[in-house]
Amino acid sequence: MKHFEVVTTIGLGYIGLPTASLIAKSGIRVYGVDTNLKVVEAVNQGKIIIVEPDLDKLVKQVVENEFLSAHTNPMEADVYTIAVPTPFKGNHEPDISYVIKAANSVIPLLKEGDLFIIESTSPVGTTEKVQNLIYSVRPDLENKIYIAYCPERVLPGNIIYELENNDRVIGGINEESTEMACEFFRQFVIGELHKTDSKTAEMCKLVENSSRDVQIAFANELSIICEKAGINVWKLIELANRHPRVNILNPGCGVGGHCIAVDPYFIVSEYPLESRIIGKAREINNYKTFWCVEKIRNARLEFKITHAYDPKIAIMGMAFKPNIDDLRESPAQYIVKKVIDEGYNEVMVVEPNISNHEEYTLINFKLAFGEADIVIYLVAHDEFKLLPFTREKLILDFCGVTRYQDKVSEEVFVEAVKFNSIRNKIS
Repeated sequence: MKHFEVVTTIGLGYIGLPTASLIAKSGIRVYGVDTNLKVVEAVNQGKIIIVEPDLDKLVKQVVENEFLSAHTNPMEADVYTIAVPTPFKGNHEPDISYVIKAANSVIPLLKEGDLFIIESTSPVGTTEKVQNLIYSVRPDLENKIYIAYCPERVLPGNIIYELENNDRVIGGINEESTEMACEFFRQFVIGELHKTDSKTAEMCKLVENSSRDVQIAFANELSIICEKAGINVWKLIELANRHPRVNILNPGCGVGGHCIAVDPYFIVSEYPLESRIIGKAREINNYKTFWCVEKIRNARLEFKITHAYDPKIAIMGMAFKPNIDDLRESPAQYIVKKVIDEGYNEVMVVEPNISNHEEYTLINFKLAFGEADIVIYLVAHDEFKLLPFTREKLILDFCGVTRYQDKVSEEVFVEAVKFNSIRNKIS
């Protein structure tokens, strides 16, 4: 088994930094590379600028032990891993320019026997495109280096554990590359390594998140139907899931994050005629966000008509999922923006997992709840579950927070359903 001694990781974000730190923990020298000078400076001080449990301690440990250092330019190594963003363009076509740029940055450093791994979520065929790029610039390396694709499959808030313990799918451009990549990952991954080719590995990542998007779309569509029918969707799902072969997810205000909200478009853009369910699921989950905005608009209008003044509104949560600081592709953040852009003066924005926001002044969740006439739950953060349910306020719960509150009763749910029915008649 080959032992790799030096690794260069391009990208020190939510995946790159935890991965680099985990590799360094195994005793391999790691050079982390990022274009953000603040990230580089923080890592070299043994600090982090993102919220992820246990990552701060791990970074501090490997930096102090001199197994990890951060740089703005790539350093020569035995292994090069690419963990940069792959967003989509305005027309929902995937943008792999960051991957190409990262590859170009290390091409001059590559030598015979090196291992090049792409971890960024990518459209099918990206690894082969990068292979062709490398060989076009460095024909001397053709069939003399190893190139593979290995996507992460982790849950924010538990990334360190899952990077180490989850199974990994590893696909090389040839069998030799697959084997070499497996040897590398065996040095720090406990989970099982599943060998395949690069195109299958790329599609596997996209399919995993597209499958989840479809499941969430069912729950979100169900919530819209139940609201119109006067049915408590949370209780309905709880009852339906009593069936031994049914597992309906919980609805929310849309779908966010850099994976589930993005990856399906990588398939739809390449196979628009064939990916009908995947494409429709994206439409449903996007629509749910617009639907929430409309419900907030109607609630405010009804309050103003009834009380003759504008309500104070507390919008609870901006992250794309509970108990994290990640706002990427967050439907909650979009809703906040739409509400404020419509000229509401009395809006309090709450996000307990970040200390400040470049656009909005953040309010303590208890203070906002106490002052608000209308409380809008967009993200089911644990802090919100401790708040009481009171009839003195109008509660719009788009994520099921009130299910966890001790004072919630069936009677309260009935009142909420009655209110929803009234709003439907008005709108």
